[in-house]
Parts: sequence; C-alpha cells; structure tokens
Amino acid sequence: MINQTAFEFAQRSVCCTSPSGLHRMAYTEWGARDNPRVLVCVHGLSRNGRDFDELARVLASDYRVVCPDVVGRGRSDWLRDPTGYGIAQYVADLMVLIARLDVEAVHWLGTSMGGLIGMVLASLDGSPITRLLLNDVGPVISAESIKRIGDYIGRAPKFDSVADAENYIRLVSAPFGALSDAHWRQLTESSLRQSADGRLEMCYDPAIAQSFQRATTSGDIDLWPIYERIRCPTLLIRGARSDLLTVDTAQAMATRGPRPQVVEVPGVGHAPMFMDEAQIAIVRSFLLAV
Repeated sequence: MINQTAFEFAQRSVCCTSPSGLHRMAYTEWGARDNPRVLVCVHGLSRNGRDFDELARVLASDYRVVCPDVVGRGRSDWLRDPTGYGIAQYVADLMVLIARLDVEAVHWLGTSMGGLIGMVLASLDGSPITRLLLNDVGPVISAESIKRIGDYIGRAPKFDSVADAENYIRLVSAPFGALSDAHWRQLTESSLRQSADGRLEMCYDPAIAQSFQRATTSGDIDLWPIYERIRCPTLLIRGARSDLLTVDTAQAMATRGPRPQVVEVPGVGHAPMFMDEAQIAIVRSFLLAV
C-alpha cells in the first residue's frame, strides 16, 4: 500500500512579469518547505494545479510538492494582453517560481501543456529539471486532437449549480477515464469560480482559446528538435486511448532524445489524472528511483 499520511497544503503566489505588466501566479505547496527534494506538477491547457491534490497528498512525505496555476488559470491573474498566453511566457513564469523556491534542481511532472512547458525547459542548457515525467504529451500533437480541444476550450457555459458544472466537466473530460464520483466532484469544485452575475463559471480566462487557435492553425505541431535536446531521465506515460499522443509518436519517442521508458494506462484517453493508487504508484516509482 502507498503511504497516504495526511498533509495539508498551503496556498501561495509569486509575482511575475509580461510585456503588458505584472501578474500574480498562484500555487499550492505540500510537504515540508525545507525539503530539498522538490517536485513541480504542471497541469493541462484549461485545468489548474488542484488537479494534483491526490498525487501531492501521497508524495508529500517524500517531496516538497509545488502545483502552480499557470497564468490565466485557477487562482492566478489573467494577462492584460491575451496574446501573451504561450509557452515562452509560461517557461519564464515557472523559472520565477523555481527561483522563489530557492532550489537548484527540481523533478517535473507535466500533463499535456504542462509537459510541453517541461520539454522546453528541460531542453535548455543548465536546466533545473533533473528528472522529467511527461503525461500523455510528446513532440507531435495531432490535428485531430487539436480540433477536439478547440471544440470546447473557451466555450464553457455558465452554470446554475455545481451539479450542472459537474455534468459538463464529466462530458468534456470523459477521456480522463472511470473516476469515482468523489473525484469528479473534486475536479469540478476546484475548476469553478463565481461570476459577476452570481452564477458559476470555469476558472480560466476564455482568451486562452485565442492563443491556442493561433498556435495550432498549421495542423500538427512538431517539436522534435526541442525533444531531441532533453538529456535528463524521462518517463512517458500514455493513456491507452489517447488521441493527443499517438502510439507511433510514443514509440518514436522511446528511441530518440532522452529515450524514456513508456508506460500505458489502460482505459484512459487524454490524460491520466493520477487519482488512483495504481497510477500514483507509477509516478512514485519513477521519481524516487535511485
């Protein structure tokens, strides 16, 4: 059994900058603040750092676990100029966060967009990332998956109740797999905020959809040159039903760049959420490997 000692998290923030001014990036922090072993967990395009609560609760006995809300999501500020939403801004913000943590090295778990940010950062000379886990994302993102994401990102309706919001999230996030009712409710409650009219809405800036559409107008995204520069130990986790990370891309990744081990999670599409013991065990085994 995995040790699930109870840990409380703290909610903190750090001030970052963009060409349009300053913005606050929020993050949750689990475990001992003086633990030199740090794990940064970064979420997907329209999600937030609270996605990692179950994983962080388990790993907090071994790590100082830090889960940011990338700018424009969760409790973080929205950019004044939405054209600034993009990987370059996110990498800069995450480096500010790592500087705030006052550590020389981190382990990194990135889901989807969080994995892309991790790939870029891990590819840089002198990168602080010394162990990388890519969750259902690689250097090629198919036009098919881009279209599926584009069909819902930035188009969420407002909701009259948490139950209505949960029904919507269960629909658009069905590829997460067979989560428990408690986990669906947890993902829902952490994804909402109250709008000016008193109704509930998703807690991300709808304008991130504009940047996503601009970045994906050419069809497939190809980041092989970036991936080839990664040298740290890497694990690739793929949802067996994923439409974002294809079998062919995962097989190619295993022979190129950091040559990661590839683990498939059955019954899941894009992307595994690390809310059950089996998925958490995969992460823990890799991160704590000697």
